[in-house]
Amino acid sequence: MRVDVLGVTFDDVTMDEAVGLGMELLDTPGADTVVTPNPEIVMACRKDPELLDTVNSASLVLPDGIGIIYGARILKTPLKSKVPGADWAEGMFARMARAGRSVYFLGAKPGVAEAAAENMAKKYPGLRIAGAHDGYFGDDGPVVELINSASPDLLLVCLGAPKQEKWMRDNRDRLNVRLMAGLGGSLDVYAGVVQRAPDRWRKLDLEWLYRLIKQPSRLGRMLKLPWFLAIVVWKRVFGK
Repeated sequence: MRVDVLGVTFDDVTMDEAVGLGMELLDTPGADTVVTPNPEIVMACRKDPELLDTVNSASLVLPDGIGIIYGARILKTPLKSKVPGADWAEGMFARMARAGRSVYFLGAKPGVAEAAAENMAKKYPGLRIAGAHDGYFGDDGPVVELINSASPDLLLVCLGAPKQEKWMRDNRDRLNVRLMAGLGGSLDVYAGVVQRAPDRWRKLDLEWLYRLIKQPSRLGRMLKLPWFLAIVVWKRVFGK
């Protein structure tokens, strides 16, 4: 079942359910896609019909962030829980490690993807690292060839939205992977370049505030959240 939040349709799943579905997709022929929209991406989809279609056609659309959960609740179509992309991927790593499956890290600044791969390999013994490549490239062709030669089960595409979603769409038919997921800045987190909020902040759904305190430059992006909620309230009251 999917829940519509301002045109973006989210899968109504818990974290465990999302990981289970991801593992099922690893055994499905073809390159399936996972996207993790937050309010900022939903707002971008409202202005870009092509992006909206790309997001809604993904195999899994996960609600990344408490703003989506609040929005769905206001619209009287509540979602079971938020499913942050970085946490979902780690859930996948744990399951994949037990099965000896492989992952390729694509994105971030030079050296970050490699550091992320090294850290995740240590954290999840048994997880096979198929390769890593930074996000600073102009021609997709050579990168696609590198990924295909590694033939990973899971490809993490961390190029930032909406570039990563469109990159997966444009290269899907050329990629020899089972599943790919657009996960924004997750590689920075895995590499230790960016610190996640402490558990107590996350349990209070205040990770966004912690990140804003640590990175004041995010203020412009964060201001899209109240605008997103204002539009949600308008839709709830007036139905449009």
